[in-house]
Amino acid sequence: MTYLLALDQGTSSSRSIVFDREGRIVAIAQRELTQIYPQPGWVEHDPMEIWSSQLATAREVLAKAKLKASDIHAIGITNQRETTVLWNRKTGQPVHHAIVWQDRRAEPLCAKLREDGMTGTIQQKTGLVIDAYFSATKLRWLLDHVPGARAAAERGELAFGTVDSWLIWQLTGGKQHVSDVTNASRTMLFNVHTHQWDADLLKALDIPASLMPEVRPSSTHFADTVAGLFDRPLPVGGVAGDQQSALFGQACFEAGMAKNTYGTGCFLLMHTGANFQPSHNGLLVTSAAQTIGMAPQYAMEGSVFVGGAVVQWLRDGLKAIQGSAQVQALAESVPDAGGVMMVPAFTGLGAPYWNADARGTITGLTRGTTVAHIARAALESIAYQSAALLQAMSRDAVTAGGTPVAELRVDGGAAVNDLLMQFQADLLGIPVVRPEVIETTALGAAYLAGLSTGVYRDVGELSKQWRIERRFMPTLSREKAQEKMGLWELAVRRATLV
Repeated sequence: MTYLLALDQGTSSSRSIVFDREGRIVAIAQRELTQIYPQPGWVEHDPMEIWSSQLATAREVLAKAKLKASDIHAIGITNQRETTVLWNRKTGQPVHHAIVWQDRRAEPLCAKLREDGMTGTIQQKTGLVIDAYFSATKLRWLLDHVPGARAAAERGELAFGTVDSWLIWQLTGGKQHVSDVTNASRTMLFNVHTHQWDADLLKALDIPASLMPEVRPSSTHFADTVAGLFDRPLPVGGVAGDQQSALFGQACFEAGMAKNTYGTGCFLLMHTGANFQPSHNGLLVTSAAQTIGMAPQYAMEGSVFVGGAVVQWLRDGLKAIQGSAQVQALAESVPDAGGVMMVPAFTGLGAPYWNADARGTITGLTRGTTVAHIARAALESIAYQSAALLQAMSRDAVTAGGTPVAELRVDGGAAVNDLLMQFQADLLGIPVVRPEVIETTALGAAYLAGLSTGVYRDVGELSKQWRIERRFMPTLSREKAQEKMGLWELAVRRATLV
């Protein structure tokens, strides 16, 4: 048997999954990651915990699968994107906690970039909007606020990386400082046309070029792990940011195919092929996963900052449930949300609204409202936000001469929730398709590693392995769905007035 090991470093946990050649899960190991909240709007992780938890799960999953490293053909890495790590090249120690993608502390710098007229330049070069979501302003904040960091960076003593770069640095004992095109495209510093760090953007952000990792295709030989981590060195053959990895794992290889990942946030991507198609509806253009020799590939993306995290809030903040798995039963105990509408803008609103000042709201409360209505409204908020994204994406596709998305492939932890998936199909009016393997983020990384190391011949072979578990068909009339979306947009307007 041929096995592939995927390291899936996410926002809330580090996981490792062993897949067989057919893309079936052999074993999973997972450890939760400590969330650090220094003040409102700030979110951090300990980079050393990111590494130690990821290594621990890799070793644990091999033991669970009763395999040795010699049974593993290659490693693929997928990771939370935009999260920013800055470390000392000599000691390998981080100079500060990692600043997580959800963190909003760099918004004042973003406002200044907008005032300086950089919006058009950044969108044209990177496909992104100016927002604190991306790595560039997080890195600039570290350089400006960590004592001695800027001077050390200018002496060439520090290295910047997204989580993939940090993990590869550790896996190779500091021998490789690399990233892939998908992660690089989320920094707001990478020119997605030339596939180079953009000198003008580095200058505008006052970021030394010596900090930046070498950028490679997503499917290639990145490095071999250093001796001692496993019972033999293993090749790292695939790397992709989590959402592009999920697009790959969902076998969305052609223009017009789309997937939505329901994780801590929700991330909707539509493949646009080799076409760099700017959005007129508040969406992003990002690099899709690429193999060696492939022309640049792009995807249109919309990001929901708070997706499954709203269920965590019900559990940890509101204490409405004891475990996340209880939310569907609680929501199903009422026939609908009873007029309650929740906008979970805990860290502002992402695409297509891009309002950093929005705050979470619950509207439509009456004396008859119960915690079950609030739970249902929380679940429905995930579908509403995703529907707004897909509607914006379809408008962009039609403007560019394409066609609206015909079906939505779904994955991620919350995709197992049948109530949510059916409501999503009802709002969209198109089939929502859940595959047999919903761990498509990790699967994409495994596939990328398998392609570069000869396990798979081409993407056509991978397309044949994609298998449907359930197809959710819309049951709501389009008029009723539009009415519901109208109420959602009204709730969003209220949230932005807070």
